[in-house]
Amino acid sequence: MSHDHDQPLAKVPEVTLGFWLIKIAATTLGETGGDAVSMSMNLGYLLSTGIFAVLFLAAVMAQVHAKRFHPLLYWVTIVATTTVGTTLADFADRSLGIGYAGGSSLLLVLLLGSLAIWYRTMGSVSVASVSSPRAEMFYWLTIMFSQTLGTALGDWTADTAGLGYSGAALLFGSMLLIIAVAYFRSTVSRTFLFWGAFILTRPLGAVVGDFLDKPLSQGGLALSRYSASVALLGFMLGCMLLFRQHAASNAH
Repeated sequence: MSHDHDQPLAKVPEVTLGFWLIKIAATTLGETGGDAVSMSMNLGYLLSTGIFAVLFLAAVMAQVHAKRFHPLLYWVTIVATTTVGTTLADFADRSLGIGYAGGSSLLLVLLLGSLAIWYRTMGSVSVASVSSPRAEMFYWLTIMFSQTLGTALGDWTADTAGLGYSGAALLFGSMLLIIAVAYFRSTVSRTFLFWGAFILTRPLGAVVGDFLDKPLSQGGLALSRYSASVALLGFMLGCMLLFRQHAASNAH
């Protein structure tokens, strides 16, 4: 007990199977929800990004000021990062005209820079160390960049690379499987593997989300973005009830 007082619990969840199931659903929801607002509601990428950015900042502030880990608040914040990441990446890639390659390259530099500065400042980028306001700010900034990068990377792979939504999903799913094998069969840094998996779940969610709501002529299922978003939200809530989540511990 005294050790637990010396090493407080982080304000982010333990990395378990339930965590990854909810994370993939959240990233897919970010794609369908972001597209629902920017496209189905015809608000455009810029205005939609502004709306989601406000929600993202509000969620992050609530998360930082919370005294302990709250699963619902945490996942609301994650969804906020995925929706703003979706519309921001689409705005950069399409409205600004820098393309998928340019957007992905820029966001990769920002992501790696965020991780590097976080490590130099705090000495660790492990999720178990996210127990102070400063570490949380680095954590959410890094996640924001990773979610936006994932959207651009998913679109680039499915469209420009010509793999289509199913092909891109298979590619990113295979890469996640490789990381899972490395986790159980190698001595590669667990922190490195975590961030690799965390980043890859975003393009996987992006292409799965596009597969659900894009027209049949484009290789999608032409489902309603609204109904798909509601179904994904229901799946997330079900997983949260089925897989009880606890805060990650600094003790390891």
